[in-house]
Amino acid sequence: MKTMLGLIISTALVGCSMNQTSPLPESPAHHVEAERNEAFRPQVHFSPSEKWMNDPNGMFYLDGEYHLFFQHNPDESVWGPMHWGHAVSKDLMHWEELPIALYPDELGTIFSGSAVVDWNNTSGLGTKDNPPIVALYTYHNAEMEKQGAIDHQTQALAFSLDKGRTWEKYSGNPVIENPGIKDFRDPKVMWHEPSEKWVMVLAQKDHIGFYSSDNLIDWSLESTFGKEIGNHGGVWECPELLLMPVEGTNESRYVLLVSISPGGPNGGSATQYFVGDFDGKEFVLDSAWQRELAPTVATFPQGTVFEDFEGGVGKWTSEGNAFADAPTDGGHATQPPPTGYSDEFLANSFADEDRATGTLTSDPFTISKPFINFRIGGGHHPDRVGIQLVVDGEVVRSETGVNRETLHYASWDVSQWQGKSALLRIIDKESGSWGHTYIDDIVFAKSPASNRIEPAIWLDHGTDNYAGVTFFNSPDSKEKRHVFMGWMSNWLYANEVPTEKWRSAMTLPRSLNLVNTGEGLRVRSKLVDEVDNLVEASAESSKLASGETISLSAIDSTGRESALRYSFEVPGDATSAVSIRFENENGEFVDIKIDQQKSEVLLDRSKSGETSFNDKFGKVQQGVLTTTSDAYNVTVVVDRSSLELFIDNGTTVMTSLVFPESVYDTMRVEANSQAVHQISVERLASVWSSD
Repeated sequence: MKTMLGLIISTALVGCSMNQTSPLPESPAHHVEAERNEAFRPQVHFSPSEKWMNDPNGMFYLDGEYHLFFQHNPDESVWGPMHWGHAVSKDLMHWEELPIALYPDELGTIFSGSAVVDWNNTSGLGTKDNPPIVALYTYHNAEMEKQGAIDHQTQALAFSLDKGRTWEKYSGNPVIENPGIKDFRDPKVMWHEPSEKWVMVLAQKDHIGFYSSDNLIDWSLESTFGKEIGNHGGVWECPELLLMPVEGTNESRYVLLVSISPGGPNGGSATQYFVGDFDGKEFVLDSAWQRELAPTVATFPQGTVFEDFEGGVGKWTSEGNAFADAPTDGGHATQPPPTGYSDEFLANSFADEDRATGTLTSDPFTISKPFINFRIGGGHHPDRVGIQLVVDGEVVRSETGVNRETLHYASWDVSQWQGKSALLRIIDKESGSWGHTYIDDIVFAKSPASNRIEPAIWLDHGTDNYAGVTFFNSPDSKEKRHVFMGWMSNWLYANEVPTEKWRSAMTLPRSLNLVNTGEGLRVRSKLVDEVDNLVEASAESSKLASGETISLSAIDSTGRESALRYSFEVPGDATSAVSIRFENENGEFVDIKIDQQKSEVLLDRSKSGETSFNDKFGKVQQGVLTTTSDAYNVTVVVDRSSLELFIDNGTTVMTSLVFPESVYDTMRVEANSQAVHQISVERLASVWSSD
């Protein structure tokens, strides 16, 4: 029955209550999308009506309306030729999807970028009375990329004179030419009041470029940041520079967001950030952060050289055309030159403009040392591109690149196979983007090689919050918050998740704030207050001890299975970990363990529901617990295919996709867990249901 709350609370609970709230306020977009009710379709998160979506783009706020653009393939539910999709909302919850805003053209497909309200008409593309919305975005020329050109990404401009409903591309595009950098993309623009200039941050392979402009059209490179600091486990993408006040002080600092893929703390995609100062030209990292992020030196132990490719490939057998000319003297004629190899030659499968495939298989050898060390670079395609160790006909070790043209060290512990016969197989089974590998200096050694260790501070320790940015607010805007949304997926499995009509959703909107913690300055990601307006029923308890549960039906007032928000408090005198399970009647669950003594958070989704689409999906995720005090609150929002964890108002955050048969409608305090207090569970009404 639609009117039943379905509340179940086991054992005797003190102070337990159940509430039914008043009807939801009318929203102008509330009745627009009455469908979006498929299996796994999020009910309180934005997802496109159909087909593929990834990065949020061009977000801005104007006249009471939030504009969300997004990377979109309108033809398939996998990544493909990028367009800018478009949706608007007046409350950040209910979204109306509008026609596609930007289409590919002869200059390329439309990669990520940003949009600003040019309120003073500095661009001259509108008038003072009708200032333009100006979007800066990346053109990606796939044809040039296939031909081996490295300058296939440029920055371009489009503008709107009707508050973002329709767009005209600037006739002088591109506004920033490519200087010879393969990954040169994702412009994010802000207004820098002290210098009275527009400032753009741009991802440039493994660092950030800072550009300035008086008019949003003519840009000058001012400086770069990041080549020697931060995590470089993958390509840098989707940066943003924000001026943020430090809570409880009169101080403000600049925060630089940088997404990276792969290289995240739990594999694949993630977003790191930096705190410092910016004078309109140069970003200077905070001195405490310089010490915290100081890298350690890489090591490559001496040993028996099995192959350095300086004397040819006489001990190898080639199949296919990827290694037909092996070894390679650096790079092929039509490719970005690799770096990080030694001497003159290496194994390089970039042939036939990256379309070539094939294998290079070594003669058999006896494993004589406990470690095999080597250099590797190129594409990130596990089990398709890279190098494999084969023992008794089985692949027992494998390694792939990280989508970089620079080789790094890799090491295998092979001690369990010492004395056995083995062979190495260098593979390239990929003819698409980054479909090549680099291998050099294969050495048998007594100890492992180690790469330069590059510490990072992560905005979200979960696997599924990537490429997020905030809505642009003009100086006179009523919206003063830094409202953030991210793409709720991970490039490890984004194309494989078990949805069909559409693929991907955005995180719930979050307000970013800079706070002091025991670890120093940190960015807090707090759910926006607008989420509260979705609450239509709730249950409460003053305490839950080990073994006790609280439940609430996820069926909302319209009969849809929607989302639930759980909240509880952890006292400051905690002596043991908090272990919580979120479960459903089908035996599916997610376990969360918060250990204040170890400053650690663990999220286990191995039994969360459908996980078979990717062998890495069920891996336990680990986060660093950071709080502003010993006592803290915890909020968990579960939708049909997501779980978002916020600790201490979002000082620690973990976002994770899940694919259960039904929403987790029960919270269980597990055995040996300390008790939790002031528990509530609230049902959030679907934003897609009809009136």
